[in-house]
Amino acid sequence: MTVVTAESIPIGPRVRALREAMDLSLRDLGERAGVSAPMLSQVERGETSPTLAVASRIAAGLELSLSQLLRLDEGEGVTVVRRANRRPGGSGADGHSYELVTPALPGQRAEVSCHRLAPGASTGGPDDPPMHEPGSRETALVAAGSLRLSCGGIHYDLDEGDAVTFDADLAHHFENPGRREARFIAVVSAGLRRS
Repeated sequence: MTVVTAESIPIGPRVRALREAMDLSLRDLGERAGVSAPMLSQVERGETSPTLAVASRIAAGLELSLSQLLRLDEGEGVTVVRRANRRPGGSGADGHSYELVTPALPGQRAEVSCHRLAPGASTGGPDDPPMHEPGSRETALVAAGSLRLSCGGIHYDLDEGDAVTFDADLAHHFENPGRREARFIAVVSAGLRRS
């Protein structure tokens, strides 16, 4: 049996990616974790391996458990979500239901969901506040039927096979103007810095 320690897992690139995804400087993470910025810099560059105690503090600063930081709770880097195991969203009572098809993994930077929208139904209204964090982007692909995206007060009509990408931190919602159910797939990237 192989014993896993913080010293045996190169976590530097992961720490850096997670820190940057959270838009934290080395100093910010250092303050959150109680670890000096120079030490974090050395860890990220692979110049030193943290002790388990230091790795635990870094994980806490990144809002993760140590096992999540070290990826001890993950398999071989591949996670299959079977159709029966999708996480449901929305009650469907308002004509909108969806399922999350991405697993709930730490450090996940995108969420993929499959939506169903009844004729005349919408995912929200023009006065609803944005529901995604600052810097989020969304891409939606119409799989069946037709959709209307209202974003920033402008309407975009989409037919089957059309896709749209937009800043998801703006107030937006989808409507089904058609006479049959609309289905679409949405991918939302979480608050990454825009380039």
